[in-house]
Amino acid sequence: MSFALDEVGLTHSNGFASLSGITLSAAQGESIALIGPSGAGKTSLLNTLGTGHLPTAGRMTVLGQPVTASISASALKALRSRIGTVYQATPVPLRQRVVTAVLAGRLGRWPLWKALASLAYPQDIPGAREALARVQLQDKLFARCDQLSGGQLQRVGIARVLYQQAELILADEPVSALDPALSLSTVQLLVQEAAARQATLVASLHAVDLALSCFARIVGIRAGRILFDLPAAQVSEAQLQALYAGTQDRTLPPGRTPAAEPLAAMVMACR
Repeated sequence: MSFALDEVGLTHSNGFASLSGITLSAAQGESIALIGPSGAGKTSLLNTLGTGHLPTAGRMTVLGQPVTASISASALKALRSRIGTVYQATPVPLRQRVVTAVLAGRLGRWPLWKALASLAYPQDIPGAREALARVQLQDKLFARCDQLSGGQLQRVGIARVLYQQAELILADEPVSALDPALSLSTVQLLVQEAAARQATLVASLHAVDLALSCFARIVGIRAGRILFDLPAAQVSEAQLQALYAGTQDRTLPPGRTPAAEPLAAMVMACR
């Protein structure tokens, strides 16, 4: 089992409950898409799985490690080194070189001396170049991050996770800054990477047709609760209407927006 959440809740210090009664599990090697309107709790769920937030209710086990408020700092550090996160806005120092940002994926596994040495001189330039080539950015190896576009920075974040070779990959809107063609190839890359290494992938996506076409399992979240957890082929129009009722976030036929049409045509390649 990759992870298991049993009635997990997350209440913040201001009293806001972003997750409530979440029961969800995944076998090693599964790929899951999280869908739902903005503010539904998708990012909170990913942050909780990544141990950025610790549950305030229920029980959670990630990669065989029970995660509670009493988990030791050393156990938490070891667990986090096995989890790779792709952020919507990649948190890298903008004056940092791309090669250094990619190699940071393995800092949690390297001894301190190697991590410090890599800041002065990158310790695995071929490895970083290979990871960047997979997201079509090998020519940016020694560029500074502040010279990149938002979409290129997102792909640097993905290259970092590919280099990390994480057992659990968490992707929070990983293609939000990419055009439709790059969105498709990037999602395919993440799914293929997870399948090839038997890693578990959980990705939140606003493009519902991309999620339904490229992922075998879909989890719908609204107001911090899971509304459905189904194979993609079993997700019905009525369930999607209930999930997105009263919002403008949905991009799936019927009611497809004009901007979604190019994406819809290309995601057929995922099937």
